[in-house]
Amino acid sequence: MLREAVYHLAHGNYAYPVSEDTLRVTLRAAKGDLQRVQVLYHDRYGGSEPLVATMDLVAEDELFSYYQADIVLATKRFGYVFLLDDGKNVLFYTEKGFFTEVPPNTQFHYPYIALRDLWEPPRWSQGAVIYQIFPERFANGDPTNDPPNVEAWDTPPTVTSQKGGDLQGVIDRFDHLVDLGVEVIYLTPIFQAPSNHKYDTVDYYKIDPHFGTEETLRTLIQLAHDHGIKIVLDAVFNHSGFGFFAFQDVLAKGPESAYAHWFNIESFPVQTDPPNYETFANQIATMPKLMTVESDVRDYFLEVGRYWIREFGIDGWRLDVANEIDHQFWREFRQVVKAENPEALIVGELWHEASEWVRGDQFDSVMNYSLQYACLDFFARGTIRARSFAHRLAKVQMNHTQAVNLSMFNLLGSHDTERFLTTCGGDVQKFSLAVAFQLTYEGAPMIYYGDEVGMEGLIDPDCRRGMLWDPKEQNLELLAWHKTLIELRKKHHVLRRGQSKTVWADSATNIFGFVRFSQDEQILVLLNNLPRAQSIDLREIAWPVEMPQHVQDLLTKETFNLGKIMLEPYGTRILG
Repeated sequence: MLREAVYHLAHGNYAYPVSEDTLRVTLRAAKGDLQRVQVLYHDRYGGSEPLVATMDLVAEDELFSYYQADIVLATKRFGYVFLLDDGKNVLFYTEKGFFTEVPPNTQFHYPYIALRDLWEPPRWSQGAVIYQIFPERFANGDPTNDPPNVEAWDTPPTVTSQKGGDLQGVIDRFDHLVDLGVEVIYLTPIFQAPSNHKYDTVDYYKIDPHFGTEETLRTLIQLAHDHGIKIVLDAVFNHSGFGFFAFQDVLAKGPESAYAHWFNIESFPVQTDPPNYETFANQIATMPKLMTVESDVRDYFLEVGRYWIREFGIDGWRLDVANEIDHQFWREFRQVVKAENPEALIVGELWHEASEWVRGDQFDSVMNYSLQYACLDFFARGTIRARSFAHRLAKVQMNHTQAVNLSMFNLLGSHDTERFLTTCGGDVQKFSLAVAFQLTYEGAPMIYYGDEVGMEGLIDPDCRRGMLWDPKEQNLELLAWHKTLIELRKKHHVLRRGQSKTVWADSATNIFGFVRFSQDEQILVLLNNLPRAQSIDLREIAWPVEMPQHVQDLLTKETFNLGKIMLEPYGTRILG
């Protein structure tokens, strides 16, 4: 038994409550090392023989196997140890190490399931279909508010180009979002700023006049809410724009400014070329970094977060460069936002492993770039095979609680990345396969505007082209594919809220399969990531609930007895 690979913590994603009396515990061990894993548990104050639960193998990556069980105690006070059997030796794994018999005072403790620790992201966000809009490029609904020198809608965008997109354009094209089946609209920043992207905010309390007015925003929010659609706004508190009132005051008054401590300025006078102050990224002079450690800076931006929830009824925040701001700020931010609306969603932009931010005290969710990287390598670039893809998904899945996994913003592309179809070399079959995965896997699938009609584009600024509205230029088959999968997702609750388990990952055939399951339903998704037809024997699938006698393809309505089933080149089967 490879003891050094065995790992558990009695908190975080390794031990967390899923109901008032139920604790979910996870154990990690060397891949394939153990034949039997059990958890022995009882009330931590003793007085009874321990209960025993068999732990199921729920995921594997290239090094480790992960075992999981839900254990129940009416008293909600847990003490537990693990029994590990590798076929040669049986050991007990405890908080104090490995033993052949359990000594006193060595058990893991989850002291009590306190109701406030029974946390999950807003239920409306779990499994919801999200649509990201870059307002300047979605639609121009009001030419009277266009900025100067607006370029033609279909010309290649540049870093500085303006095309006149606005909030009225979103309102005018709202039917497209309803027909697609969108449940959440995520708007990149709409606050006053000189750029087309608005991440260089000048006024956090004012809608950019080229996007519309407060009334326009209210109209959009009301329209969305009338259709049961949520609105999430984007804000950046890591840095401001050059024209932000506090930075302008520092430029004018130097060290005498009451706002000098809002920024990290090396010396006075302030210089911009090169900047002698801390900025976003690498010396971007127009984006001076904010010092959220200062109490008045915190107070200012906490009020911003509160204001748009309270006064406009937005449904949440997506927070830019969230990992470069201190955790305490986000804890306070969560408190003020949730005080205004406990069901408001808080999403952080993080491009890496983010479990530290989604423990219930900061964010509800993050942008799932780890999943996007895996999809790029498996579906678009073909640099990894099915087993490696499964391993990378397992890492993401096991880093978070189940409820957080269901709320992760699962993106294939965004305003900061090359269009996924472009990375696929324009191959719509490859892209369609990735979309099938995105819209059936656990999480909240996020569609970047225009992906559903086949838009392409290289990295910023090319990925921010004007939305294709002419049906002659749209890929209508791809649009129909999105609609079909979204409709299927809404029809089958298990595709929104069910657990996920990889049940097939064959690198030789490059077929990947997973099951979404709950107590009353399970759906098998099979993806053939090769340009040739292949078959798979359904009798070899390790169904997590119970092996069915027959299945129906939910896409074609064909019914099959368990046996061999054919997958078309880059084909998808969704079987339930």
